[in-house]
Amino acid sequence: MAGEDQAPSDATVDWVRRLIGFDTTSRRSNRALIDSAAEHLGAQGCHLTLTTTDDGAKANLFATLAPPSGQRTGGLVLSGHTDVVPVDGQAWTSAPFKAVLRDGRLYGRGSCDMKGFLGVTLALVPAFRGMALTEPVHFALSFDEEVGCVGAPLMIADLAARAVRPRACIVGEPTLMQPVIGHKAIRLFRCRVHGRPAHASLPHEGANAIEFAARIMVFIRSLADSLGSKPRCHDFHPPYTTMSIGQVSGGTAANIVAEHCEFLFEYRSLPEEDDDRIEQAIRAFISHEILPEMRAAYSRADVALERLATVPAFAADAREPFTHLVEELTGAAAGYVSYCSEAGQFSDIGIPTVICGPGSIEQAHRADEWIALDQLAACERFLIDAVDRVCGAPRHG
Repeated sequence: MAGEDQAPSDATVDWVRRLIGFDTTSRRSNRALIDSAAEHLGAQGCHLTLTTTDDGAKANLFATLAPPSGQRTGGLVLSGHTDVVPVDGQAWTSAPFKAVLRDGRLYGRGSCDMKGFLGVTLALVPAFRGMALTEPVHFALSFDEEVGCVGAPLMIADLAARAVRPRACIVGEPTLMQPVIGHKAIRLFRCRVHGRPAHASLPHEGANAIEFAARIMVFIRSLADSLGSKPRCHDFHPPYTTMSIGQVSGGTAANIVAEHCEFLFEYRSLPEEDDDRIEQAIRAFISHEILPEMRAAYSRADVALERLATVPAFAADAREPFTHLVEELTGAAAGYVSYCSEAGQFSDIGIPTVICGPGSIEQAHRADEWIALDQLAACERFLIDAVDRVCGAPRHG
């Protein structure tokens, strides 16, 4: 049976439950969650800044708990995203947006990725207030990380405009409380193919959008195979750049030559990869191989390749003092992951960053997502120690 030191505080469990209760699927607004967090942080004396989409439906919240001096720059950022992936088509055994506690686990969409971490940070605000802070603690809650880290850049640009320069950042993605100092980049694309419809008995009179789209997909698959045949960075699993086609739709009926086809694909590249070269190869294939043949059949045929999101790779310096601090506090050596986060965006503006959070990525994005209570407890202890070391009074002797 777990000891008391392996149980999180009631405040943490309550906050994680509350956050799970907000349906913040990326296609929906996150404002209700943000408003709840802002109310709590404001009541604890934090300075609040919102950055929003043009229509105001999505918001980032950056909150600063200042030391007695009132200083708002320097200090430590605790960063996490508020959005979650859809539950559509998944076989949940409990309501995904109502937290369920059983067998030492808290179940619910986002429990692991990453409302567990956010719940810990919000629950610890009173504890941080009671510490002898000499530098601020910052709380960064972003939107639309799951669809390409769309929200965080707005927040980071605002920090630069306000000359807020944190000393370090922890991104609380689920790592089983192991420090992570590198991840791959992502580029996400939508490809729309427009052909010419015809009766299926006369396919030569049309330009079949599905068939041409299939040829583009085969080219992407062959490009992925060539990248995967040359493993280059064994810090990652797998140790090469990957490509994946995630969604395909098109056509009207089996007896109609398809006029339209659309598919989504992404590639996740190693930090040293030439991302532009990969994208240019796909665009060149479309321009030089696909479009001439399509337009020979139908002059108004077209292929539109739209880049939907770009997430930079994250590659922190293993020798950075903040990396060593997180390794010391967790008792684990820093490693690498293939999933992405906003860590690269903080790192790219010169903020030493480490990914470290409760839960396992293996539980994320699946039915009956869960986080273990002892992981939440470990996160509490880690964040208390990290804030003390980064934001507390300097140690002597």
